Amino acid sequence: MSLIVNGAKVSAPADPRTSLLDLLREELHLTGTKKGCNQGACGACTVLVDGERILACLTLAVQVQGGEVTTIEGLADADALHPLQAAFIEQDGFQCGYCTPGQICSAIGMAAEAARGVPSHVSSDLSADVTLTREEIQERMSGNLCRCGAHNGIIDAIRDTLAAEVPA
Repeated sequence: MSLIVNGAKVSAPADPRTSLLDLLREELHLTGTKKGCNQGACGACTVLVDGERILACLTLAVQVQGGEVTTIEGLADADALHPLQAAFIEQDGFQCGYCTPGQICSAIGMAAEAARGVPSHVSSDLSADVTLTREEIQERMSGNLCRCGAHNGIIDAIRDTLAAEVPA
């Protein structure tokens, strides 16, 4: 069994009980993905699997066999930051930075969901195209916690970078 992590083929862990988070951090040394609560409540471990955002602490590595995992380290292109990474810096969307990798991966997955027309709890018309208003972004990102209080910068960075990717 194998999976692709940031474009590189990797073998599955020997122990099928290994979480995707532990595979990334402990075996592949990709420490950008953070272990926060280890219970799926904080979102610090959010990564993308085949473009969908998932909580790596609640996912066994064997569950994503054959899949393509993208972590925060896989978003940048050589020396150029992903536009959302740059926006987090521009908008001061972090203080301690612990939640930032999960926030960024989650936002990219969230924008893809919105582009597909997936409604949220605050969507007023379930059949209309999704517009990533501030309220929509806040609702869709509610599973990613920031204990420092950088929410305004986070929402501004997401809105400025990704809202344009979703049809209005």
